[in-house]
Amino acid sequence: MADAGVPRSGSNLEMHGGTLTRADLGDVVHRRLGLSRAESAGLVERLLYHMCHALSEGENVKISGFGSFILRDKGERVGRNPKTGIEVPIAPRRVMTFRASQMMRDRIARG
Repeated sequence: MADAGVPRSGSNLEMHGGTLTRADLGDVVHRRLGLSRAESAGLVERLLYHMCHALSEGENVKISGFGSFILRDKGERVGRNPKTGIEVPIAPRRVMTFRASQMMRDRIARG
């Protein structure tokens, strides 16, 4: 796969406690595309906004070569309090899961 602006390990990407932040993403956009820092931060924010909006509207989000954010409706079920053993109803809800693409899984496995 071409570089596509994705930092490699050992790059000068600042990560905070092993976490990639919005600011880090904005910095990568700034350095790789030459946009101003404000434009880069705005681009990252708009991308995240559109992803969140699509998910809140019930749409799945698929990013080729990265993975898919998938919504799933879970039905009502009976759970059990592990401390007391008392059964409690668990309300139906919508959950989001992430499934990494095969390309992403391969890259993670290589380390």
